[in-house]
Amino acid sequence: MTSIEPQLRIGVDGRKIPEADKRGAIGSLHHARELGMQGLFFRTVLEMSPTLDLGELREIRACADELDMYLETGLGKVNPYALAETPEVRAIGEGDTLLGFRRMMEACAEIECRELWSATANLKAAFRGRLSIDRFRTDVAWEEQLRSTEAFLKRLRPIALDLGVHVNLETHEEITTFELVRLVEAGGPDAFGIVFDTANVLIRVEHPLMAARRVAPYIRQTHMKDAHVAHGEGGLLYQMRPFGDGVMPFEQILPIVAEANPSMNLTIENAESADDFPRRPGPALIEVYDPEFLAGHPDLSVEELAAYLGMVRSYEQRIAKGEVLGLEDYADKPFGYHETVAFIKDSAAHLRAACDRAGVPVAPAP
Repeated sequence: MTSIEPQLRIGVDGRKIPEADKRGAIGSLHHARELGMQGLFFRTVLEMSPTLDLGELREIRACADELDMYLETGLGKVNPYALAETPEVRAIGEGDTLLGFRRMMEACAEIECRELWSATANLKAAFRGRLSIDRFRTDVAWEEQLRSTEAFLKRLRPIALDLGVHVNLETHEEITTFELVRLVEAGGPDAFGIVFDTANVLIRVEHPLMAARRVAPYIRQTHMKDAHVAHGEGGLLYQMRPFGDGVMPFEQILPIVAEANPSMNLTIENAESADDFPRRPGPALIEVYDPEFLAGHPDLSVEELAAYLGMVRSYEQRIAKGEVLGLEDYADKPFGYHETVAFIKDSAAHLRAACDRAGVPVAPAP
């Protein structure tokens, strides 16, 4: 009997694929398939069914299976200091947050979604720099938020083990890979893992290749992103870009991901269509030269900071040569439905080409 070589599959974010709200989960699965995608990643199971209706969830699962697409989903924020910002989690437990998580985890297991996204906080895009990140809250120290998160994860651990699921923490804007690894190891990698968002680590001044190596043993899901990072007023300015138009060294990162799990799903997290999100946020500010900002990253080494700034300098040279658009020129471009579709398709093509150059097996496009 011949064995089938494991292959990476490429899909897209179930929340940010254009017209997601209008089409619903099943309509979005068909839409994604039409765009050549091999799966959808809904950030939380409540996005698929706000009431956790098992009949509805089974229909979505059956649709994904019929289309031969992967279906990934998740839970919500696991930082008790951020849970008030997602009242739907408490509501699904009828006022009991832990029961809400249990019910979501049970529903996910029922439809064989056993790798479950979570994160530690929400980005406040209305603010800039430190004020947008819960890491720099002044009412509760980040260290206390991490301790509370670890304690809550340990309450989720027996539920996860009983159901055979992993709760996977994203490399989100507010947390470092160093901290995520410590949380996973404290909770136990038999119950917890990491969702590797390739570009969010840039917000924490981590070189994406070094970050990938740190989280590699625990990667179970992905959000693939690329981004502009270049000097601007206040420090560095971050702006999402189609893959290949940003700083991300995908050709070097993908072999690390594939070695961790050769059957990993690569989920493109695209920039939102202006048709779906008319109030698009401006570029994020990374205050890399601010003493308070740097003091908030005690694990950051001089070597990594130097590598990061070298990456930025190389990217700025590409902008100067006209190889990629600068911040304002890109922001001035229209970005509706058709542009978002092109963003997704072009990014998928770039991932496939990077896999091919790196010798990483990737499933053929449907």
